[in-house]
Amino acid sequence: MDTGATREGHVEQLRVDQLAPEFDETAVVDAAKLGEQTALAMLYEHYFPRVFRYVNSRLHSNEDAEDVTTEIFLRIIDNIGSFQWRGLPFGAWVFRIARNEVVSHVRRLKTRGGAAELTESIPDDSRDHTEQVEIDLTFQVVRRAIEKLPEAQRQVVTLRFVSGLSVAETAAALKKTENNVKVLQHKGIAKLQQLVDR
Repeated sequence: MDTGATREGHVEQLRVDQLAPEFDETAVVDAAKLGEQTALAMLYEHYFPRVFRYVNSRLHSNEDAEDVTTEIFLRIIDNIGSFQWRGLPFGAWVFRIARNEVVSHVRRLKTRGGAAELTESIPDDSRDHTEQVEIDLTFQVVRRAIEKLPEAQRQVVTLRFVSGLSVAETAAALKKTENNVKVLQHKGIAKLQQLVDR
């Protein structure tokens, strides 16, 4: 079976059942709504990596990203009882909560003023880190370019390529049409190419 990781340089979007065939989202969500701890744990394990990547791409600190991601999952647990199936995937609801928490966090930072970043890392001279440094620098360039995109394009690019959401999931999370998401994605990628090539 093709895992869909890459084919000729293009990243393929995978459906939930392709990523985790044993994960029946509807059954797990319905059990979680009833307070079943195992179901809540399954949702956490399934969505945590994608939510964390999304949050981490929007914030400048891993510590802040971890804190905000924790808040997101606490909010999900607190509100899952009120979740209703409305023809949209559960992930759209999760990412709407994630987006709102990131926006709230950024607003709180702006009102109290950001703290200076402290580093806790100790340089390791025992091996060559050149490749990792190049990857980190490339990621920083792309992250700065994404920050320069208009808000709507930035949200679409982040959800689509950092969090790995499909066009439909992105549209549902942002309350936009799929065509609108495709247009914003196209414009965002074109603008990113211009910004990165400078």
